[in-house]
Amino acid sequence: MKHKLVWVLPVSYLCFVPPSIAIAQQQAAPTADESTELAKKLSNPISDLVSVPFQFNWAQNVGPFELSQFILNVQPVIPFTLNKDWNMIVRVIAPFIGQPPLFVGGEPAFGMGDTTNSFFFSPSKMGSFTIGVGPVFVLPSTQDPIIGSGKWSAGPTVVALRQQGPWTYGALWNQVWSFSGDSRREDVNQMFLQPFLA
Repeated sequence: MKHKLVWVLPVSYLCFVPPSIAIAQQQAAPTADESTELAKKLSNPISDLVSVPFQFNWAQNVGPFELSQFILNVQPVIPFTLNKDWNMIVRVIAPFIGQPPLFVGGEPAFGMGDTTNSFFFSPSKMGSFTIGVGPVFVLPSTQDPIIGSGKWSAGPTVVALRQQGPWTYGALWNQVWSFSGDSRREDVNQMFLQPFLA
């Protein structure tokens, strides 16, 4: 009886595996048009696609000891449909910073810096030109003065881009001013401008 059971299990397993392999092989690969459309959505910072891009930046020869600074930006993008004409795209930038000492006797710092939270309102029917406008809020995510401002800031933000053939190009801009936070720290008046080409 034991020998029969040993043979029955592998044979019954083989009866179910070939159909599942055949089904997997029948699934069509994405067409060139679908792949191109996905690539365009991934290049668009305000597309209707949930994504979590990472951006790694480093600077060399920082501080008196000429060490390297590392910043990893985790940038989730989450779209919401408001109605048939408008979308709201939430874009968060959470920077993880490795900062070397900035002066002799100073301390290095590592942690999450201030988070930037942008809310873009964009038309849902987009042609080759796309624009998104809305508010941006910067939240003090650390009390370490080396990697954070210690201030709550807000202001306007705009992104404009054009998609033409395989190319996506445009710019992201924001301007923030502090309105609250640690009174011992300097006020924030900061502009950010990032052109992009993909």
